[in-house]
Amino acid sequence: MIRIYAMLVKPGIIFGNIITTAAGFALASQGHFNYLLFLYVLAGLSCIIGSACVLNNYIDRKSDQKMSRTKNRPLARGLIAPYKALSFAGVLGIMGISILALYTNVLAVLCAAFGLFAYVVLYSLGKYLSVYGTVIGSISGAMPPVVGYCAVSHHFDMAALLLFLIIVLWQMPHFFAIAMYRLDDYQAASIPVLPVKKGNHVTKIHMLLYILAFTLSASLLTFFGYKGYAYLMVVALLGVVWLILSVQGFKSTNDRLWALKMFRYSLVVVMALSVMIACGYPRSHSYGLTVHRHL
Repeated sequence: MIRIYAMLVKPGIIFGNIITTAAGFALASQGHFNYLLFLYVLAGLSCIIGSACVLNNYIDRKSDQKMSRTKNRPLARGLIAPYKALSFAGVLGIMGISILALYTNVLAVLCAAFGLFAYVVLYSLGKYLSVYGTVIGSISGAMPPVVGYCAVSHHFDMAALLLFLIIVLWQMPHFFAIAMYRLDDYQAASIPVLPVKKGNHVTKIHMLLYILAFTLSASLLTFFGYKGYAYLMVVALLGVVWLILSVQGFKSTNDRLWALKMFRYSLVVVMALSVMIACGYPRSHSYGLTVHRHL
């Protein structure tokens, strides 16, 4: 039974979001890392993300039965009663919000709550209605680093906005790669992702444009003084390699295999990006301490 509940919270998604949360937290800390606060943030946010994933499983339980990638999920197989899953989600959500409310600040709580709402209501329900469901999903996926940042800074400034924008833009080619690789699944479940509605060629164009936008937005952390030139060099290298791989897709004879390569490299990008955001110091103190500059 413990394994079933563990599957419901999607540990892989929680782990991925912890990485970007840590990056946002470290960026705001500027070398003064509060480890106890960090543990509270991770505990609270992990519970909230777990709650969102359980609710997503509940909403998707019928369509999951039609997809090879998801057909073995507990609710899809009937291994757990839906009301038990909803109760579990409720407990996790209350625990997560309570932890953040007790140990962080109102802004961090609001950002986390908005991410929960965006994922469960706007994305999980909206993805069946519109091709823009992926865009909506990227909004919730970009909230963890913002929560980490705001937990330390106590306000939303240019750095928080850039973190949000960077992760939104990173997610789009990442999600499109998944959609292309699992195209048959999405068609079977009647989920109108871009490759299903517009085809692979149009999707590749969108991926290329999003990668360009991602690389530009990520470089802005250096432009505004939040990160140094070493960070900029790594971001530029990651972006160039990603662009080259993206361009190769237009000559690909096996879109599924190419999409898998794009997906795997997107994981390399977010890991390396998060490490570079977390490490080092601002390019200049005049901009680097802009945690005092409100939007």
